[in-house]
Amino acid sequence: MKNYGWQIVLGIVLIALSTVLYYVYFLIYHDAHHIFVYLLEAVAFVPIQVLLVTLIIEGLLNIREKKSKMAKLNMVIGTFYSDTGTKLAEYFFKFDPDGETIRNDLVIDDDWTNEKFSSAINVLRNHKYNLQIEKIDLEGLRCRLLEKRKFMMRLLENPNLLEHDNFTDMLWAIFHLTEELVARNQFSGLSKNDIEHLRGDMKRAYKAIIFEWIAYMKHLKAEYPYLFSLAMRTNPFNPNASVYVP
Repeated sequence: MKNYGWQIVLGIVLIALSTVLYYVYFLIYHDAHHIFVYLLEAVAFVPIQVLLVTLIIEGLLNIREKKSKMAKLNMVIGTFYSDTGTKLAEYFFKFDPDGETIRNDLVIDDDWTNEKFSSAINVLRNHKYNLQIEKIDLEGLRCRLLEKRKFMMRLLENPNLLEHDNFTDMLWAIFHLTEELVARNQFSGLSKNDIEHLRGDMKRAYKAIIFEWIAYMKHLKAEYPYLFSLAMRTNPFNPNASVYVP
């Protein structure tokens, strides 16, 4: 009740003010019948007011607010890929023995439709993402991820991430991989089970980065053609990509 104290007081004040105004009206015109009819009409309109305010107006405002939040969120996602995500995806891709089988589904161009994006996502969903961990410089990867840890922590502090569980899960997957690598003093002589454990952590992060990247590219193509143009020309999965406009 304490939390609603001011609302209760405000309600009482507004009702009292309305009563006083009706009374003043009665003193001036002495027309109780008209007051009653007007009051009944006002009460009868309340359900329509509720419909307009709560279902329609509030719904439109929520849609607008959500669109604004998603725009801010995609700015955060863009910052991540520009600074860290694209390079990390490219790094993992080099150690994916089956990477060539999905390259065409990652080389995005202007002709891609929503159906093409959906088809690519289906292919990526079924990809194995098995990395040749024995070829990866684990010490170098640890240093690379440590350099970006503070940056990604700042991303997680952004309240707009509450609107995007998948992107948050991706960041947590990268954080977990970072902690697994940091917790090991050295990487020589790792057991087979330990290697498989690290492979699983890398696989989780790699897959999440790829999925969020293609979803981000789809958003850029639909909403920001000029950003999409740059992203295409710097596509890490396209061996013929060039930042220079032909």
